[in-house]
Amino acid sequence: MAIDQSFVGRTYPPSRPYEVGREKIREFAQAIGDTNPACTDVEAAAALGHPDVVAPPTFVFALSFEEASRVVQDPQLGLDYSRVVHRDQKFSYTRPVRAGDVLSVTSTIESVKSLAGNEMVAVRGEVEDGTGEHVVTVHTTLVARALEEE
Repeated sequence: MAIDQSFVGRTYPPSRPYEVGREKIREFAQAIGDTNPACTDVEAAAALGHPDVVAPPTFVFALSFEEASRVVQDPQLGLDYSRVVHRDQKFSYTRPVRAGDVLSVTSTIESVKSLAGNEMVAVRGEVEDGTGEHVVTVHTTLVARALEEE
């Protein structure tokens, strides 16, 4: 089934709020090998002008990817999620994610394309904190691989 082109521009309701914890940031930084002291030490972060530890740039991936996945799993869209692979991810920050932030993501389908039997969906996620301040825009591109002919 082809992807419904009328979904381009469709915006989904914001995700449930996600509270960013200091220990989650520390664990993530350690897991990816980020040695920036502002990610693990409150005093180091404060010396740089931050109210608490800051997250590595890719920290919001899990939150934004979960929302992009929710969007593309919309049965009305017509994307076969069992064939989906992650193609691309880009982050455009207004400010770093900080411990104590309560974030939500509002996702919009930016484009739907077919290429050589593959179907590509680009989703933009606008991440805001609990006060409505923009934190980061996340661009995710997913590809539903073409069915192999037997």
